[in-house]
Amino acid sequence: MKEIYIRSIAERVGVKVWQVENCAKLFEEGATIPFISRYRKERTGGLDEVAIAEIRHWTDSFAEMEKRKATVLENIEQAGALTAALRSQIENCVESRELEDLYLPYKPKRRTRATAAKEAGLEPLADKMYNVALVDPVSEARKYVGPKVASVDDALAGARDIIAERLSETASVRETVRQIFKTRRLVTKATKKATGPDAMKYKSYFDYSESLERIAPHRLLAILRAEEEGFLSVKIDADAEKCGKKIYYDFCQERKYPSQPLAEQMHMAFDDSFKRLLEPSISNEVIKEAKEKADIESIRIFGDNLRQLLLAPPVGQKRVLAIDPGFRTGCKVVCLDEQGNLLHNEAIFPHPPANEKIKAIQTVSAMVQKYGIEVIAIGNGTASRETEDFVKRVPLPKEVRVFTVSEDGASIYSASEVARAEFPEYDVTVRGAVSIGRRLMDPLAELVKIDPKSLGVGQYQHDVDQGLLKETLDNTVESCVNSVGVNLNTASSYLLSYVSGIGPALAENIVEYRAVNGAYRSRKELLKVKRLGGKAFEQCAGFLRISDADNPLDNSAVHPEAYHIVDRMAKDLKVSAKELVGNADLCSRIDASRYVEGDFGLPTINDIIQELKKPGRDPRESAQTFEFAHDIKTIEDLIVGMELPGIVTNITAFGAFVDIGIKQNGLIHASQMGVKGMTDPSKVLKLHQQVKVSVVSVDLDRARIGLRLIK
Repeated sequence: MKEIYIRSIAERVGVKVWQVENCAKLFEEGATIPFISRYRKERTGGLDEVAIAEIRHWTDSFAEMEKRKATVLENIEQAGALTAALRSQIENCVESRELEDLYLPYKPKRRTRATAAKEAGLEPLADKMYNVALVDPVSEARKYVGPKVASVDDALAGARDIIAERLSETASVRETVRQIFKTRRLVTKATKKATGPDAMKYKSYFDYSESLERIAPHRLLAILRAEEEGFLSVKIDADAEKCGKKIYYDFCQERKYPSQPLAEQMHMAFDDSFKRLLEPSISNEVIKEAKEKADIESIRIFGDNLRQLLLAPPVGQKRVLAIDPGFRTGCKVVCLDEQGNLLHNEAIFPHPPANEKIKAIQTVSAMVQKYGIEVIAIGNGTASRETEDFVKRVPLPKEVRVFTVSEDGASIYSASEVARAEFPEYDVTVRGAVSIGRRLMDPLAELVKIDPKSLGVGQYQHDVDQGLLKETLDNTVESCVNSVGVNLNTASSYLLSYVSGIGPALAENIVEYRAVNGAYRSRKELLKVKRLGGKAFEQCAGFLRISDADNPLDNSAVHPEAYHIVDRMAKDLKVSAKELVGNADLCSRIDASRYVEGDFGLPTINDIIQELKKPGRDPRESAQTFEFAHDIKTIEDLIVGMELPGIVTNITAFGAFVDIGIKQNGLIHASQMGVKGMTDPSKVLKLHQQVKVSVVSVDLDRARIGLRLIK
């Protein structure tokens, strides 16, 4: 990678040049972000996954820019306009906007007014006017009157068209206008189409203006969505006169002030250039740039929420009875074993219109006893509260715990190819109930099967840059999977596909080998899997766990490349490796500095020691039960001032949504979080956090609930 790119990345990410260089080399060697972060700390200076992912993003972006530069240079050269100075400018730019500005004058374009003027032979006149090489433009224009130019006025108009286009394609002029526009206000007005309930969502923007520099990302995205839907007109309140004067002043400073007659012509050309060409182009560009920043912030929030969702506390390997609640169609009930395998399914009808409560109680009680149920998972959709009340009437063993589980995305999963492959003989209702049960057991293992955009934790996710969104969410899922680790003998191919260095094809091969040969006994056995070579093994081995492996290190985050170091540690302590693993007292006696060698520096050795103390430790917390207020069932039951328990379901730039046990979630606005000047709700609350709130407003017409955070 070119040095100019490496230095630019280092500046953007806020790291050292050598850190970027080493990351780039590791990427070229086929290393993944989780692997680099965990096992190559010495080479990166201990950069975390966020920084490494950002470096990866920019290395990919600059690789694409290099391809674009090659195309641009080739096209300009074919046009016979490539100079050494222009080549140097293009080769050394690191901003795509700068590159496109340099290319603009040479870019193939549709026929314009300037094109017609050039065809009429007016370019020499325009050149003289532009270079202030004449005093009397009228006298000069008379020389061009002829078969193709009817009059002096036509000649001057054509020359102005050429000058206007030339100005609009001048990089310095565009940058001047760009900087002015960035300081202006974004102005929105309602269109004639802005009627009806869909438009009323944007009512606060029907006559609105705000500084483009200060507008919050979520407001900008809402405005642009409303514009896309035809409810708003959007523009930048640019000062045309100020822009024109600035452009003209800069122009004269580079040359000399023209005569009065020429100045009149140039002012006309400059005004036309700004109003007809520069303003619409730069306005769109500046709004697009503002949107890109808003996209990045919204995607960051989505990524943070997704991480918290995926790393939600699991109940672990328990026997689960899961219920997908419903009224008319009944409640679909499934029983799962400790590995999430489906043991039994049937429907019960405890709610209206059937009202078969006694029969349903008997059925559930029998299933709990027959299948040794340890926990019950109830989906939080329609009839959830009623089903929870029903389950409390079932005579359950004291140790059986009841949880409410988010259904977001369950219907998407149940109709997916993944679900059909897992349960080809069952319908979507059974699959949905299984998903509810499994996500209680291990949210990460189950939720990776669902498109993150369907999980209800995003903000304007359909409006942002879809490529960047996918990159961020894929990185987030990969990071979560690898930070927890994956059981090689129980993981689905879908979960395995997110393990560092594996991917979908190898994941299928790993599962196929397991099905034919039985459980894996060691990590080294992976090398027998079809098409899984040394590089893939290097990348994935440290993130895979074998709970009953012959070598206990195979159930830890210690990488096989470091097993010999653990053997040395054990030998020095005069114990076996098996005795050392999990023995915190022995581990505390290890002098890390004695084992530094080659690529294994002190950070890696300390990681190994920490892992030996608690091998394979799951970083997630334990799942906690929760109960909503018993007397609140609908929005009509709410009273301002009422205090209620709730669970945070989504965090946005402007606040947090909280489930208080009814159909509608309430909103704790950032201003209601008890922190003065709060601008980032994610600093106060986390997804699935249990909170206590008070009701500050209830809007029955719009079904909106305002909340204040108590604790």
